[in-house]
Amino acid sequence: MSLPGVYKTTLKDGTVSYRASITHRKKHISLGSYPEEETAHAAYLLAFSVLSDKSLQILDHKQSLPLSFEKWVVLINLRDNGIYFATPVYLMKTYFLYYLEPELELKFDLEDLFYYASHKIMRRGGHLFVADYGMQVTLPSRYGIKNYAVQGKDFQFINGDPCDFRYENIKILNTYHGVSLIRKKGKTLYRARIHIRSYYLIGYYDSAIEAAIAYNKTVDIVKKQYPEKNYEMNYIPELKASEYACIYERVTISDKIYACFPEKVT
Repeated sequence: MSLPGVYKTTLKDGTVSYRASITHRKKHISLGSYPEEETAHAAYLLAFSVLSDKSLQILDHKQSLPLSFEKWVVLINLRDNGIYFATPVYLMKTYFLYYLEPELELKFDLEDLFYYASHKIMRRGGHLFVADYGMQVTLPSRYGIKNYAVQGKDFQFINGDPCDFRYENIKILNTYHGVSLIRKKGKTLYRARIHIRSYYLIGYYDSAIEAAIAYNKTVDIVKKQYPEKNYEMNYIPELKASEYACIYERVTISDKIYACFPEKVT
């Protein structure tokens, strides 16, 4: 006869395994699989303690415990807030926390709760991402931060906390491909660059829109020589077609762009 909270099962290779689970507020929660029945039962007993003892907090988790940290957070949130999430989410009054580790928590607005309650955040090589429709989507990209963006130049976390992804804390300084905000001789300018064989300077401009259009103009030039190259163009919906054409005609680009081709193009 199995111990309480434990179910004996057999894996495909014939190995015996023991699954632990607990039911709380009519919600059946899987706690994990274990090679020994006693360990699975210990996980069940610990889960029962977490759900009944409010003195146990998220930072009390230890690696030696039979419950994973993720399950620990799930249980504490269910105990304190009465809501079950499959991911390590803990609800606050005006935002929620997503725990990757006991000492590493991400902050999000409540409007993102449905998404992160059903999408697990993963980390690889210092990068955070989620699996969405079979693709890996980087976490910053969901907030308008491009993959090549540099913190402090292209975007910033207003309160200085790079783990705080609440919308009010993210300020996008530059939204265009190939454009970055810089300080040059005490003046704020927008630098446009493009990668051909290496990075080439297109020019410095007074506005982000000018720099973005200069980048687009350079892409048109480059693709005449290298039609196989795949560049993302800047989309500027706030400009009328005539306004865009006027800036496109007026904006200048560096002679070095033309010089990198075997024959000068126009």
